[in-house]
Amino acid sequence: MPPIISISQLSKTYSSGFQALKSVDLDISQGEIFALLGPNGAGKTTLISIVCGIVNATSGGVTVGGHDIRRDFRAAREMIGLVPQELTTDSFESVWATVSFSRGLFGRRRDDAFVEKTLKDLSLWDKRDARILTLSGGMKRRVLIAKALAHEPRVLFLDEPTAGVDVELRRDMWQLVRGLRETGVTIILTTHYIEEAEEMADRIGVISKGEIIVVEQKAELMSKLGRKRLTLNLQEPLSEIPDSLEPYRLELKSGGCELVYTYDAQGQRTGITRLLTDLSAAGVTFRDLQTEQSSLEEIFVGLVKDKR
Repeated sequence: MPPIISISQLSKTYSSGFQALKSVDLDISQGEIFALLGPNGAGKTTLISIVCGIVNATSGGVTVGGHDIRRDFRAAREMIGLVPQELTTDSFESVWATVSFSRGLFGRRRDDAFVEKTLKDLSLWDKRDARILTLSGGMKRRVLIAKALAHEPRVLFLDEPTAGVDVELRRDMWQLVRGLRETGVTIILTTHYIEEAEEMADRIGVISKGEIIVVEQKAELMSKLGRKRLTLNLQEPLSEIPDSLEPYRLELKSGGCELVYTYDAQGQRTGITRLLTDLSAAGVTFRDLQTEQSSLEEIFVGLVKDKR
């Protein structure tokens, strides 16, 4: 099956001379949740804006559902729903009116049942007659999501959708995202809440200084780039690490009650067996041990740091 979004050699240089994107290649499959991670200024919003037809690329091409975003803009844009970072809404309209109007903008027939379901899914039904200017910031964010879904898009972009919103909205939104994915909707999100990407995404892309530096299945990314930590809970606290254990680069934590050994999970040899032997020889005993995998956040920070 061809990708629903195909990005080829995409570059963007602004009139100031700033190059926001540098020859980006990226394919996104239908029905997946793709998380795009990167620091501020990395190019995430520029990339989304070009795909959505808001910003023109300097060079390169994008197709959405086989439609070129330049030659066949209307057909491509009709497939896309966008939830932007900014809270931009028609302040004096009611919630019902602005969501219904958004549906009509894309040539969709009136469907009150669909609008009602969307508002209920986002806990907006009780606010359907309220003017948007009277809503809280979290409720306005819900309205933006409802507007993006109003024309039943096959691709949904979520640009930092939960930044500064309440826990309840975050929970409602991710429940909605899971439901949309089950119907075949493709979801692309940018987020600073890396734990959300770790929980929700099928694939992870990392962008830094306008370049995609890695795209991997989430599990593979963590497996390939993650490191594991072995924590030893000592029988007796240590004031310092014995010199004979220096090659292992151990860390002494919890007031000398824990030794932490970090190793490559993909290495042919972890060195754990030899470490345990050398610990015994040094007279260091432990009562318990546990291992843990590096988090996606640690992997992300490491990748961006390496690219600087």
